[in-house]
Amino acid sequence: MTRDPLRKRAVFCTDPAVDSRLANVVSEAIATVVLVFAIGSMVNSELITDRVLPYLIGALVWAIGLSLGGPTGNAMNPARDLAPRVAHWLLPIPGKGSSDWGYAWVPIAGPLLGAAVAAGLRWVLF
Repeated sequence: MTRDPLRKRAVFCTDPAVDSRLANVVSEAIATVVLVFAIGSMVNSELITDRVLPYLIGALVWAIGLSLGGPTGNAMNPARDLAPRVAHWLLPIPGKGSSDWGYAWVPIAGPLLGAAVAAGLRWVLF
């Protein structure tokens, strides 16, 4: 068991590699744009069957995590960070440290902004 409070929090929620809020919001938004745009394209494709779709989405999330997840930990979904952060805050974990509520808005705002941009792009392009 680690004694490092940052590693304990990292089990629950995202943590930026570089603490630049604006850059982190942009990074989360870009990852979410790619995710939402690609899933929308897969779902609307006649070439992709329902049997293969979950595997493609899983591979997509994995690829986005590998390529764009470094700066922020890659939430791409507000629920991916907020609910576990609340759990970290509530659970009586010895030596857990801060839940970093000052950063908690970044993995919420970035994915919401990215999803809106992706929806707008799909609406304009298709």
